[in-house]
Amino acid sequence: MKSSIFSRRHFLKASSAAAVCGAIGVSAARAQKSPGETLRVGLVGCGGRGTGAAAQALAADSNVKLVAMGDAFRDRLEGSLATLSKQDIASKMDVPEKNRFVGFDAYEKVIELSDVVLLATPPHFRPMHLQAAIDAGKHVFAEKPIAVDGQGVRKVLAACEQARKKNLSVVSGLAMRYAYPYRETIKRLHDGAVGNLRAIQVNDFRGPIWVKPRQPEWTDMEYHMRNWYYFTWLSGDFNVEQHVHLLDLCSWIMKDEYPVRAYGSGGRQVRTAPEFGNIYDHHSLVYEYANGTRLWAACRQMAGCMSEITTHILGEKGTANLSQRNLEINAGEKWVYRGEKNNQMQTEHDELFASIRSGKAINNGGYMSKSTLMAIMGRMATYTGQAVTWEQALNSQENLSPDRYTWDATPPKSEVAIPSVTRVI
Repeated sequence: MKSSIFSRRHFLKASSAAAVCGAIGVSAARAQKSPGETLRVGLVGCGGRGTGAAAQALAADSNVKLVAMGDAFRDRLEGSLATLSKQDIASKMDVPEKNRFVGFDAYEKVIELSDVVLLATPPHFRPMHLQAAIDAGKHVFAEKPIAVDGQGVRKVLAACEQARKKNLSVVSGLAMRYAYPYRETIKRLHDGAVGNLRAIQVNDFRGPIWVKPRQPEWTDMEYHMRNWYYFTWLSGDFNVEQHVHLLDLCSWIMKDEYPVRAYGSGGRQVRTAPEFGNIYDHHSLVYEYANGTRLWAACRQMAGCMSEITTHILGEKGTANLSQRNLEINAGEKWVYRGEKNNQMQTEHDELFASIRSGKAINNGGYMSKSTLMAIMGRMATYTGQAVTWEQALNSQENLSPDRYTWDATPPKSEVAIPSVTRVI
């Protein structure tokens, strides 16, 4: 890199500031809401995750109302509305036709009508949507990941710092941080249960997900948007869109210290047909930390293969094994979590709305930005076959945006990356 837009030290310092909760430096905008005031909720992105987030938001507070919805597609919006209308929270919905917005600019109209905005579109759009919500003085729930390239991460980091100054809550969809079992287990690790960490191994092996066959009337842009998961410009690839959960877990374990370098390999072994766009179906990476700790992170999305989502930790005094079924620490005596379990996705909304009522903002901007960047850093390494540093990922000039957001626009090129040919930008 010829110049450094942000240094790693500056990034960590700034993102730590963005994580501060509380009302220090509050702007003139009044962020606190008393229990008697109705909080207006707006949903941007009406797919399955957005619909779930809306239901959880409406269940999180006794005086909330869903007042606006927006999506690129009318059928997605109406399907979400129908699903929500059949649930117990239906009485908290008031979304007349005039508040149902369709198209690339739908987010602007939803934000205008809302106090709390739920952002659940494909990740490519998260930076612009988050910035618009914070500019408008709205509290935000932002699904993971928060960007697909370095410039998007930088934009989100700046927006979250702005949110801190305005005392606006920004809660991340990296929901494992809101799970009681993980909170207790990682507290024990931070308290020294296995001593200083030496290495972490995370396996994220899953099966395939949906594909939507192309219809004759679809333009190229609509085809990409309908199948957003399979195009790097929209999803960031599997290593960013889904594996970010596990990478964030490892970062939490590492007390939010982030790696200085990543390298590894990846490719398309099974999902090679055109309908799978240009993302890889496997990545295998080594992340190196300044203190010598290494993280081996492997993810795979293939049918008919072994499934496993586990995190193995090696410390100087023992080990720990974390999975969705079991959390245990082995350091002389074996400890297994047997405490209360919760719906982590509900808890993140419960805590979001409680923070709004109290006026004590939650700001997850630091870790949601850094963990997303860590995932992007890994994708850059597998796509290029090169070792990629934190500075290169953070200051990357890669721009995955189309020239314009219209249905007749040409989406970004969707060639499959070739290691040694694809370059670090």
